[in-house]
Amino acid sequence: MTTASDLAWLAAPVAALLAACLVLVPLGAQVLARGVVFIDLAVAQVAACGVLAVSMLVPDPPAWLTALAAAGAALAGAGLVWWLARRWPQQREALIGLVYVAGAGACVIAAAFDPHGRERLTALLAADVLWAPWPGVVLLWLAALVVSVLAWRAPALLGLDRWFYPLFALALSVAVPVLGLYLVFALLIGPALWSRRGARAGVGLVLGVVACLAGLGISWALDWPSGASLAVALCALGLGSCLLRLPRA
Repeated sequence: MTTASDLAWLAAPVAALLAACLVLVPLGAQVLARGVVFIDLAVAQVAACGVLAVSMLVPDPPAWLTALAAAGAALAGAGLVWWLARRWPQQREALIGLVYVAGAGACVIAAAFDPHGRERLTALLAADVLWAPWPGVVLLWLAALVVSVLAWRAPALLGLDRWFYPLFALALSVAVPVLGLYLVFALLIGPALWSRRGARAGVGLVLGVVACLAGLGISWALDWPSGASLAVALCALGLGSCLLRLPRA
């Protein structure tokens, strides 16, 4: 039987997922529109390198320091991705994929020199969203406010690279420490596939929220890993877009 304490305990993960939907669903639509699907994996992985580095150097770093390290790494990664995409547009997906693999390899090498590196790396890939920290949730909501204002009030700005890439990097630097890389990727791409299939405005956002709540409920009820459960639910949502086409707005 669900008690008030259970509901209070779920407040942080639910708040984190709602904010993440507001941040990542509009940005995911931009990723698919640009045809650079690997960009989210690459930038998220580089952001994870920043988080892992600060965790190794500072025991139990505060949320602001983790966010700062992730932001710096993500901005550097986004700058590299932007340059590669403009310099060699025909090979951009391949080159961006190499950035992702290089970042992943760097994380594995760094983790090998840290006694707790394996645990930290696992958490960055598939975070336990049920234990989302409130400082990280607050940062997610601040990012959600910025992205929502741009997405609904000034969508043309998101179509400009000089706005999109820095905003994308900063958003992922906030999301990855709380959600993990797998969930961030699934939340960027799963709902956005519905928009590409002709869903009305806002439908992808609603479907993303529903999939997140379903994944969270399954994780809680069956005691499954929350990050992985949510990622699978969102992947199922994305695959479902191939089975049904909705009318355009």
